[in-house]
Amino acid sequence: MAPGPSLVPMNVAALRPSPSLRGLVSSPHRGLVEGATLVALYGVYELIRGGGNASLSLAQSHTDSIVSIERHFHIFGERALQNAAHAVPALPSLLGVAYVVLHFVGTTAFLVWMYRKHRDRFAFVRNTLIAATAIGLSIYVLYPAAPPRLAGLGFVDTVTNGAHLNLSSNLLGSVYNPYAAVPSLHFGYALIVGVAVAAFARRRVIRIAGALYPAVMLIVIVATGNHFFFDALAGGVVVGAGYLIARLVSSRATQPSPGADMESVVLPSAERFNARRFRPAEHALDVAA
Repeated sequence: MAPGPSLVPMNVAALRPSPSLRGLVSSPHRGLVEGATLVALYGVYELIRGGGNASLSLAQSHTDSIVSIERHFHIFGERALQNAAHAVPALPSLLGVAYVVLHFVGTTAFLVWMYRKHRDRFAFVRNTLIAATAIGLSIYVLYPAAPPRLAGLGFVDTVTNGAHLNLSSNLLGSVYNPYAAVPSLHFGYALIVGVAVAAFARRRVIRIAGALYPAVMLIVIVATGNHFFFDALAGGVVVGAGYLIARLVSSRATQPSPGADMESVVLPSAERFNARRFRPAEHALDVAA
């Protein structure tokens, strides 16, 4: 005697994609929301970054440790690079302007380009940038370090002398932390921009420019007396950590969400049997069993 129909639960959560965070905002206004969110986050970043109250002596002691590490590994060449840059007429002024403009205008232009041309990859790049920034902020608080121009090592403040922008003025000093040198997010952001442009741009010349961009930024931040090579290395490590966090967020976003998104459909065994009636071979095996 054939057994009666039994209830077999079947999870169908995998049959439909889980909702994406990007879908929470309608397409016509998504760009405005993304832009407003990034501006707000950057404002918070500047407030936290500028709120550091570390003493110069503590920041310089950390910088002395950085210099000792570089000398141990024979990479303390920042002063030689700055001297070489100052030997070229008008180059110091150009580098001072580039230090200010590339970081802000370049990163903003890159995000706009990513959103318009590669929107499917924008969220991942944005998350990498946000995660790296958050890690960098925590390090600024825990490990304040003076830049080369404030370390008493004979470096020239190229931004002030060349670009005529005093980062320690009363106006900028309220939102600028002079002891937030490690990690260098100037280099970290440039690394994100460069890798993404080199990977996603269609024109070869733009891909090459993207690949060179981090190297250009490295020269800018070192030749202006604002960062050591160690700071740039720390910026790269922070970006790597931000990338891993973004991957984790992305993988979780694609998984079926629990609770309301999990459903069970109950199907009688008899209905499942009838659904296979058009497959004679499998039907015969089922009867024989």
